Amino acid sequence: MRAVLIPLDGGLPIELTKELVLIGRDEECDVRLEQKSISKLHCVIVKSDGVLLLRDLGSTNGTRVNGQRVRRAALLPNDILALANVKFRVYYGPDAAGQPPPEAIPSDRTLDESDQTAFPAVPNPLPDVYPPDPSGMPGSGPVAPPPPRPQN
Repeated sequence: MRAVLIPLDGGLPIELTKELVLIGRDEECDVRLEQKSISKLHCVIVKSDGVLLLRDLGSTNGTRVNGQRVRRAALLPNDILALANVKFRVYYGPDAAGQPPPEAIPSDRTLDESDQTAFPAVPNPLPDVYPPDPSGMPGSGPVAPPPPRPQN
């Protein structure tokens, strides 16, 4: 399964090449985003049965899908994913013999605010390529609110 996060600011796209991708500012993250609004361990994206599953890791500034703050969500093609104030369009596509397009960057590269290259290989508007219905997947139901934080 090929999945790419395309920055809405025109930066370099991020090819999600691993089954589990940790996103944040920390050096151990697979995708490092240097913006101060991004938490050290912001979220994780997992490829599962042709679907991208996202889980926020308790980030300070939140994770949104199509404008709605989420703790867990299935990411569908053309969804807008916002990590704090950094926005991406989700792109699904067929595997291209295992080769990422030359314009894409691997998911272990650090992005900073100076990356401003367009991604001409992705058609505009993006084609609708929907994964299987995620509603029957574990964890796809309502999410309980987090427990209250201790007052120190």
